[in-house]
Amino acid sequence: MRAPVNAVRLFLASSNAGKLAEYRVLAENFSSSISIELALLPGFDGLPAYEETAPTFAENALGKALHYSRLREGLVFADDSGLAVPALGGAPGVRSARYAGLEASSEECNRKLLGELSGKNGPQRAAYFVCAIALAEQGCARAIVTARVDGEILESPRGSGRFGYDPLFFFPPLGKAFAELSREEKNEHSHRGKAFRRLLSLFTA
Repeated sequence: MRAPVNAVRLFLASSNAGKLAEYRVLAENFSSSISIELALLPGFDGLPAYEETAPTFAENALGKALHYSRLREGLVFADDSGLAVPALGGAPGVRSARYAGLEASSEECNRKLLGELSGKNGPQRAAYFVCAIALAEQGCARAIVTARVDGEILESPRGSGRFGYDPLFFFPPLGKAFAELSREEKNEHSHRGKAFRRLLSLFTA
């Protein structure tokens, strides 16, 4: 990793403005003397797509970061995240977004998960969210960080906020489902928040 810097500019390998906004909030709340500038990778939608077919979150994130860093200058970061349930052999895992099919909605994925866990109780409903973030520059890996947050799967959805599996993921330390957390609580405790802070901390090490 590079020596400590006073300012850093990172390009997110995505065209998702909503995800960029999330990362910007995390960067603004990161306690550091460095200035952090985040932007979407220029012309992302016109670039050859990277197919995320690796068996792990880390491999998918790294593969994506390497791929797009070869096509654009600058420090490029990419992420991959999802839910893992040990009692289901780690599923949904890297297929979290398409657990119920390629075009399935979050509600359909949630229903499938509840069906797969029908009749399971206690420790069998343990689960964790994982996020891997990789940083690359000109086709060279610069860093890869991961983080996880542990919880359990509820028997029915709770809360109206957030997305994906958040309504089913119960977080014992706060006694709430992720979909019931405030934005500040989610940023502090989420797997993505933890992973991104680990990435940013590398610039101050």
